Amino acid sequence: MDGKRHPSSFQQLEKLGEGTYATVFKGRNRQTGELVALKEIHLDSEEGTPSTAIREISLMKELKHENIVALHDVIHTENKLMLVFEYMDGDLKRYMDTQGDRGALKPMVIKSFMYQLLKGIDFCHKNRVLHRDLKPQNLLINSKGSLKLGDFGLARAFGIPVNTFSNEVVTLWYRAPDVLLGSRTYNTSIDIWSAGCIMAEMFTGRPLFPGTTNEDQIVRIFRIMGTPTERTWPGLTSFPEYKTTWQMYATQNLSSILSQIDHAGIDLISRMLQLRPELRISAHDALQHHWFNDLMPQQPQQQQHHQQQQPMMQPHRGYQQTVPSQQNYESY
Repeated sequence: MDGKRHPSSFQQLEKLGEGTYATVFKGRNRQTGELVALKEIHLDSEEGTPSTAIREISLMKELKHENIVALHDVIHTENKLMLVFEYMDGDLKRYMDTQGDRGALKPMVIKSFMYQLLKGIDFCHKNRVLHRDLKPQNLLINSKGSLKLGDFGLARAFGIPVNTFSNEVVTLWYRAPDVLLGSRTYNTSIDIWSAGCIMAEMFTGRPLFPGTTNEDQIVRIFRIMGTPTERTWPGLTSFPEYKTTWQMYATQNLSSILSQIDHAGIDLISRMLQLRPELRISAHDALQHHWFNDLMPQQPQQQQHHQQQQPMMQPHRGYQQTVPSQQNYESY
């Protein structure tokens, strides 16, 4: 990222999607012929560069990992900021829609995607970054079966002591109960809750907690996970969104709701979907879970290429299946 490139260095191909503050195009590097994704952020003469873009650029310059979409270049002109990302064929939501059985994926595909998702999350957390917006639309997939975290527009670096964060993060269906209850001192566990929701959705083809409002989302979670009390969740009554009027639901057996998942998978998802954030499994520990024991080893050349990034992780071979190239997503 030498800053010397010009937008004309890249040929703009079709539009892939439009986000809140940017438009994403498929592009080609005129010099190398390499396909890229071009995220164009139009700058307001009065407002300047959006804070989300500044945050995304600063974090993604640091986060170099096989399961995080790579930021190749940043090109700044007078009225436009262009982020050049590696090209990915689509996102997990579209993959489930096109490759799944009514959205549901095959168990070994899910296992491969979950392992890669957790590796990306673990790398973020080791580098003191919370993604804060994990959902199928923000997980990019390529034709080799690689999954990478995208869209770091809501991500935040965190330090000690824990800063007071905004509770308006994470798309509603994947939002952790502590955030829904108004917590502003959350940590890495919010990304783990999202990952658990994504795992369930890959098995069933539909979201686990498809709430319509903040209150509805809380109730949907309690219907399955059980309504907590001050005894089961010390400090619960001090949350800003705590209600004394909640109906008391008993905890349901996840095996009966998610019958597609084997015993080991239920054990892992149960450790991720803990109501109390301090009880949720870490990404590092989740990667060691016995549910992943039957993943095949990665090819030697891939293993050598990535061993510097994650020496403590057991590499694996990604699921090989062609993904349709015509995708509409905003995940960069």
